[in-house]
Amino acid sequence: MGWLWAIIVGFVLGLIAKAIIPGKQHSPLWLTTIFGMLGAIVGNAIARAVGVESTPGIDWSRHVFQLVAAIVIVALGDMLYMATLGKRKQRA
Repeated sequence: MGWLWAIIVGFVLGLIAKAIIPGKQHSPLWLTTIFGMLGAIVGNAIARAVGVESTPGIDWSRHVFQLVAAIVIVALGDMLYMATLGKRKQRA
């Protein structure tokens, strides 16, 4: 079940990050899900480093760290995707 939740959370975080980032992102949905999963991992690490690993109730601060990390990773990942694979697809 751990992997299933990681995929679901990554999918949701990736989609929210894509919706927040201005402009059109060209990375495919499966890559956006992976970027969202990486954002969740990085956000959890940052939250742990700051000292808000777990709080009573809903961990809003941890979720904010996850979302911000996902936004940065989706934006950078999409730029890298377009710089490598995206140009090849545009020429074809």
